[in-house]
Amino acid sequence: MGETSMTSAIHGRGGGGGACGMVLHILRGRWFSVFASFLIMAGAGATYLFGIYSKEIKATLGYDQTTLNLLGFFKDLGANVGVLSGLLAEVTPTWFVLLVGSAMNFSGYFMIWLAVAGKIAKPKVWHMCAYICIGANSQNFANTGALVTCVKNFPESRGVMLGLLKGFVGLSGAVMTQLYLAIYGNDSKSLILLIAWLPAALSVVFVYTVRTMKVERQPNELNVFYQFLYVSIVLALFLMGVTIAQKQVVFPHWAYATSASICCFLLFVPLFISIREDLVLWNLKKQPPSEIRVEKPVEVELKEKEITNPEPEEKKPPVSCWTSICNKPPRGEDYTILQALLSLDMLVLFVATLFGLGSSLTAVDNLGQIGESLGYPQRTVSSFVSLVSIYNYFGRVFSGFVSESLLVKYKMPRPLMMTIVLILASIGYLIVAFPFPGSLYIASIITGFAFGAQLPLLFAIISELFGLKYYSTLFNCGQLASPIGSYILNVKITGMLYDRQALEELAKKGLTRSDVKELVCIGTQCYRNSFSILAGGTFFGALISLVLVMRTRKFYRSDIYKKFRESVDDADARN
Repeated sequence: MGETSMTSAIHGRGGGGGACGMVLHILRGRWFSVFASFLIMAGAGATYLFGIYSKEIKATLGYDQTTLNLLGFFKDLGANVGVLSGLLAEVTPTWFVLLVGSAMNFSGYFMIWLAVAGKIAKPKVWHMCAYICIGANSQNFANTGALVTCVKNFPESRGVMLGLLKGFVGLSGAVMTQLYLAIYGNDSKSLILLIAWLPAALSVVFVYTVRTMKVERQPNELNVFYQFLYVSIVLALFLMGVTIAQKQVVFPHWAYATSASICCFLLFVPLFISIREDLVLWNLKKQPPSEIRVEKPVEVELKEKEITNPEPEEKKPPVSCWTSICNKPPRGEDYTILQALLSLDMLVLFVATLFGLGSSLTAVDNLGQIGESLGYPQRTVSSFVSLVSIYNYFGRVFSGFVSESLLVKYKMPRPLMMTIVLILASIGYLIVAFPFPGSLYIASIITGFAFGAQLPLLFAIISELFGLKYYSTLFNCGQLASPIGSYILNVKITGMLYDRQALEELAKKGLTRSDVKELVCIGTQCYRNSFSILAGGTFFGALISLVLVMRTRKFYRSDIYKKFRESVDDADARN
């Protein structure tokens, strides 16, 4: 038997000593990158605030509901067509992706603020559509820069990571509502200005922090993520309590400032957790290397010699990309972009997402008008938007953590969780279609939860079925169905049915469209037909998702993370 020497895998990983080296290690550490990603995601949910400032756009620019829903469609189009950011991430570093997103965010929303505030001449409708599409598209650059990077850095914890990151996006609507109330007061025009500069500033501050790093396994990794979860739950509960309190009483400015300060403090608590974990790694790195004598069996030595001096392999003729499309690898391996996009699994996901997320976006975008049609005051409508944002968060962390736990413990296919979520969403739409006193509170909670739960599931399923090599492009392609569904369900169905009902109400009063500046429908009938259609479409999407459950049940029974553990073990052995 032969002998070999092996040093500690941690030895030599960092550079520099002393306080400066420690600070540099923290700022370049994996856990600080996670904290930075949390803050970027917390500012990346401006699209969910459309329900608050859409009323201002409608009144200021004199739009009818169909035009407003067209604007909402272009918002959803920009927010979900992330192919450009995905392809850009394949060929450029992460910092460049974040900078491009920052510039797009500021330019798009700043132009909208200028129009609504009367700083420029009234833009044409297609100008406004372009502005909101550009501003909303910046969300994809933040997602691609932060979310994809974190998934690659923590591949065995992708479910919980996706749940947390998308959870902070879900909370961003409520967080930014508190900030704008504290900074600008109850002025929805100024909310658009806040949306323009704050997310852009966050991406610029952390532009060099978020990057792909070497995958390192830590025994307490899952425990750390649970600590992040507990902090985010406290933040969500605080936001929910403040939202309810603000609905009951009118807050003075100092109370808004206090709630915003507490909110910011809770957002920075993960920083202390991240610093602690990076300090642990720093202390391990500073320990002197230990010589470990390991005896290896002859069989292992022979195998290593074969690996070191492999026999020359015969060169295989190159395979064209069109031929490789038909020769797809097994599920879980790295698909090419065309192999994934043209697979039956992706087609099923596309249809389920079209009805699921398309209906959710429609419900969120119309929430302000739904509250108005049912006679709720404007202050209460803002509470509904915050409730959607908060339960959006709960849906995201629930689907991320619970689906991961069920997958590990019981091998439950992740698409089955999507089926359950879509059925829940259809119930929420039926409550809107057939309202009763206080029903919009329940509908807001169900809709927000179901909306939030869908995205982490979609992104995790794509990463598991098609691999991580082209994940930045594939996850952006996977959500293309939602703006298509939003256009069909929001603009062509919900908006047109609303306007038709409003015109009927005007006709009963002996008025025409030219007699009023703003077309408004009041009553329970305004959204009955459209949300009945949304409920039926979402239930159909749930049935379609069952096809994917049946197709992938064997794959999810296997150890889908085995290859990541083996790759890390091989890397540690080489070190």
